[in-house]
Amino acid sequence: MFVGKNTAIDLPSTLLRLVVIIGISLGAVYYLSMWTGDNGPDAQGFTKTPYWDFNNLWTGGRLALEGHVRHIFDMELYRPDMRRLLGLNVPNQEWSYPPSLLLLAVPLASLPALPAYIVWTLGSVLLLHFAVRPYKLPMMFHLAIILCPAVFINAMFGQNGSFISALFIAGLFYAPRKPVLAGICFGVMTVKPHLGILIPFALIASGNWKAFISAGVTTVTLFIATGLLFGFSVWSDFLHSTQPMMQAFMEKPFPHPYQANTVTGFILARGFGAGLPLAYLAQAILTLCAIVAVIVLWRKDDIHEYKKIALTLGLAIVATPYGYIYDMVGISFAVALAIYLTRPSPWWAVLALLWMFPIFNHHLILSVHMNFGIIVILLGLLVMWKLPLRETISRNGLVPTAS
Repeated sequence: MFVGKNTAIDLPSTLLRLVVIIGISLGAVYYLSMWTGDNGPDAQGFTKTPYWDFNNLWTGGRLALEGHVRHIFDMELYRPDMRRLLGLNVPNQEWSYPPSLLLLAVPLASLPALPAYIVWTLGSVLLLHFAVRPYKLPMMFHLAIILCPAVFINAMFGQNGSFISALFIAGLFYAPRKPVLAGICFGVMTVKPHLGILIPFALIASGNWKAFISAGVTTVTLFIATGLLFGFSVWSDFLHSTQPMMQAFMEKPFPHPYQANTVTGFILARGFGAGLPLAYLAQAILTLCAIVAVIVLWRKDDIHEYKKIALTLGLAIVATPYGYIYDMVGISFAVALAIYLTRPSPWWAVLALLWMFPIFNHHLILSVHMNFGIIVILLGLLVMWKLPLRETISRNGLVPTAS
């Protein structure tokens, strides 16, 4: 989020540094409040296990190890199993992932819950670090990405947004350089596929058939491996149990606790009182616009590659009805990339707001009963598109090659 030392800026670099320091500090405080506040160890037993999303990842993996993988698709069995395995009277929770995520969950579940959580959280941040490193951004940009508020939100919930975003960021970088590796990254993203809607359109539009085929082969391999290890019936169980359950949560009248962390056009429409048909229509329009935008982006040769990557990462959330604040790690990367690419502008304030927004979204929904996430995202994307590149960027390219 900082300009280089040889770049003249109108806004003091100290102000940009202050924004990042405040954002990282707020994220850290928000995360630490989980362990020390009303929801801390005494309330939820965090001395033994973190709360919510990682509980599901770990419990699903442990049930698979016990030979009870079918229990994750039956809430009457799954919830008592979770309480038994964690040794805690945790609130009702649900397995909400494709069965292929068990390929990650099972190794983690071989550890006790808290060490597994630490491995998962730090491992996701480390993977994000390695995904960002090939872009060769200045250190403060790098820190603003791997310690952005959205990363702390992921750590707070034990979510997979940092992991999935790292694959997305790496895949987009390596697509023109090492397309087979890029395809593997995109294929692994199918363990939580909601951010990958635009990927095939970007690959086809850019004519990157090697990456496209590699992604397809990786996806099929994960499908077969999951079936061989856990039984192919897990896929029908997912389609007939998990997917309808999560759709039902999304469709509940606004506001609902499951919608408190969303940032989608669908939920914005529901917040304005739209019924399900109108809300789905609004989301369909956004999805179609995102697809068209990505196709146009990746067919053009006169748009800087990093700008394409930044806009694609942002449009990925626009395209899905299942976007959440912990999915905004990719957008946080896009913000850093956009500020690195563009000339100083007061419009950077919009990008700074977008970078910090994951901290505030939940509180806004609960206080004013409206979801502004998609509006902030769309404004940020507009700024990314309109801001002109710095002269040094447009003249020298500054797109490193993969080593």
